Amino acid sequence: MKSEIQDSPRKNFAFQRNVALVGIVLFIAKLVAWHLTNSDAVFSDAMESIVNIVAGFMGLYSLYLAAKPKDVEHPYGHGKVEFVTSGVEGALIIFAGIIIIVEAADSLLHGNIPKQLDWGILIIAVTAGINYLMGYISYRKGLKENSPVLQSSGKHLQSDTLTTVGVVLSMILVYYTKIYWLDAAVAFIFGVYIIFIGYRIIRRALSGIMDEADLGMLAKLAKVMNDNRRPQWIDLHNTRIQQHGSGLHIDAHLTLPWYLELREAHQQMEDAVKLIAENSSRRIEFNFHMDDCKPFSCEICELWECPVRQNTFVKKIEWNSENIAQTDKHNAST
Repeated sequence: MKSEIQDSPRKNFAFQRNVALVGIVLFIAKLVAWHLTNSDAVFSDAMESIVNIVAGFMGLYSLYLAAKPKDVEHPYGHGKVEFVTSGVEGALIIFAGIIIIVEAADSLLHGNIPKQLDWGILIIAVTAGINYLMGYISYRKGLKENSPVLQSSGKHLQSDTLTTVGVVLSMILVYYTKIYWLDAAVAFIFGVYIIFIGYRIIRRALSGIMDEADLGMLAKLAKVMNDNRRPQWIDLHNTRIQQHGSGLHIDAHLTLPWYLELREAHQQMEDAVKLIAENSSRRIEFNFHMDDCKPFSCEICELWECPVRQNTFVKKIEWNSENIAQTDKHNAST
């Protein structure tokens, strides 16, 4: 297995493995706290930790698959599995939120008197601190490595921390006020919040699976090309960006003067690809297509010394996130 996981993916894999193992330890600690306190809120928090464990090992497996090299059956690699796993994790988070709401409602209806809250507060508070720290590190690492799995895992752990904090606050209130329904009420509120977090994770995963256009990425690409634009680069269009795990796949059409010899035209395209790659922190696979200019291209062409210009220059088109994605930008702009 290790031979197939290299560099950054290997580090992500090792980190997610640690997240899964820590999840098991925290689950055991919460079970101990529940046994001591007989608190419904603590029980709900412990049950949510089961979701953390399942999600942690699912994320571990998805990172292993995502790091595998391309093969005949998967010519674009295995990176999309991270979005699938993130979506499942979001569903598990929603399920955990429902469990919390159900348990809280049951406690409100039937009542429950917890015990030994001092020990329960201490144990659960410690698990909350560890959970948040792991979630923060996981999310920041996910942003740095562009890993949806580590990002969703971090968000999950952080949202779980909020629930745990709610449990701690409710136990403190119950400990001092003896109003036993407060822990269930707080748990109910955080259950609703957890469901919202799960929905956002699922929404992000679906956008990745369906290759939803990322206007932010397109805008950055357009700015890089604008800032380093050459007269020979007459137009950039039909640009598509797909995310595969931590890597990207970029398709684009670059319009060049029709009279350039193949070697020179290919070099212009290679320079454009190199420019984008040098201004990105992510691994990128390119599929650029060279288009030859047409008579209408003269209207947007700034190659003033062109020996075969057929039409007068009309205006310069500043590339942006919208027009570089258009298939026929000339017709759209006239």
